[in-house]
Amino acid sequence: MMPAWTRALGLGCLIVSCAARQHDESTRPAGKESNLPRLVSTDELASWLRRGRVNLVDVRSDVVSYLKDHLPGAVYLNPETLRASDGGIPTQLLSARSYSELFSRLGLDFDTPVVIYSAGETRNIDATFLSWLLAGFGHPRVFLLDGGYFKWQLEQRPLVRQYPRVREVEFPQSSFYPERASLAEVRQALAAGDVLVDARPPEQYTGEAGAQMRRGHIPGAISHYWQDDLIQQGFGRVWKAGPDLRASYAAQGITPSRNIIVYCNSSTEASHVHFALRNLLGYQRVRIYVGSWTEWAAREELPVEVGKRGSAAEE
Repeated sequence: MMPAWTRALGLGCLIVSCAARQHDESTRPAGKESNLPRLVSTDELASWLRRGRVNLVDVRSDVVSYLKDHLPGAVYLNPETLRASDGGIPTQLLSARSYSELFSRLGLDFDTPVVIYSAGETRNIDATFLSWLLAGFGHPRVFLLDGGYFKWQLEQRPLVRQYPRVREVEFPQSSFYPERASLAEVRQALAAGDVLVDARPPEQYTGEAGAQMRRGHIPGAISHYWQDDLIQQGFGRVWKAGPDLRASYAAQGITPSRNIIVYCNSSTEASHVHFALRNLLGYQRVRIYVGSWTEWAAREELPVEVGKRGSAAEE
């Protein structure tokens, strides 16, 4: 028998159902598949830097770390400048114009590869979030440094203190189509039996921890902690191999044939799971619920579940 929360959500979704699915297909730019963000190794990046120009973006959360040293030519971007409150809800996306102005100042033209790196051992989610935004603009050459700053440093590769000379460019703002889902589309997806993935730490999923208005998770969501997609290599962390990633998701019923929406607290952790599914494993239908748990938990009329739930097969 269909749970009561599913029936309630389904009633609220009837009006938006057709419009939401049509919107999802009509706003997806053509020819995008071959331009998805990808990983780049430290060896590959070192070779690129010797051969030609690369736009490096340092998204470590502490600017003091950047001032101490950074990869040669890297421009600094504090990841918190990428989000702001919208309608009172914190940590939401900015406008296309705001992103365009910011990326223009950073010199991120479409003709030069962009390589993003975080600290590596922590906050990989800031790098995946920026890559998701750039992909939303259709940037054709976006890469994530596997292992980040930490791996680069451990391998005793060049680091500098000098700031780069950056020429401002005209970053387009007319076509911003990030793979995202609204609250209405999440409610529709639940009623349709689509897969919802919670990328937060397990204790937040179960309701044992969390700073949002309520604790727990969206009913029916599967817990897949974003850090589970990384493995220890030396003293740092890198992405798991493709077959291992695919097996871990498949074991939870998160498969390429399903429509998938990922959420966390504020899109960043969800962007890490999105990167794994969409960019590394080639899943076709993966979106991020941008309002995430921060929005859902604040809406008293929306249902909440607590406790554990392992896979889509448990429905």
